[in-house]
Amino acid sequence: MRKGTAALGSSVFFALAPGMVAGVVPWLLTGWGSGGTGPFGGAVRSVVVLCGGVLLAGGAGVLVHAFVRFVVEGLGTPAPVAPPVHLVVGGLYRYVRNPMYIAVVAAVVGQAAVLWRGVLVVYALGLCVLFGAFVKGYEEPALRRRFGVEYDVYCARVRAWVPTAPRP
Repeated sequence: MRKGTAALGSSVFFALAPGMVAGVVPWLLTGWGSGGTGPFGGAVRSVVVLCGGVLLAGGAGVLVHAFVRFVVEGLGTPAPVAPPVHLVVGGLYRYVRNPMYIAVVAAVVGQAAVLWRGVLVVYALGLCVLFGAFVKGYEEPALRRRFGVEYDVYCARVRAWVPTAPRP
């Protein structure tokens, strides 16, 4: 796949997948309205909002980085209908195999903190279960079929969910 085509496909998939999951659904659940402050206010609330903003911005940055890696390194998209030609193992993928899923959950948790909305914490927990099941049930077997030993070696070196320094 050419880089231009991969970039276009990745942009469309970005809007459809993480855009819906981390943007539209949280908006539908909350209207992006604050849930108040609960028993906390002042400094505690400010710290929670600040941490939420960092998670939200960090999650968005990681998503953009991961999508760019698929275009530049993989010559494809993260979408199953237009998969990468090459296994993506550079950038953040050197430290964790699933940065996109982690980033989406971080963005949702960030919104939960900024908006002080527990429903988004519950939604984020559901996403963790859904993403874990999807990775184990579909994505890992599909990558193993597509990339074989190269994927097995990558799995032996890089953990799935907890970022760490790459193993030799």
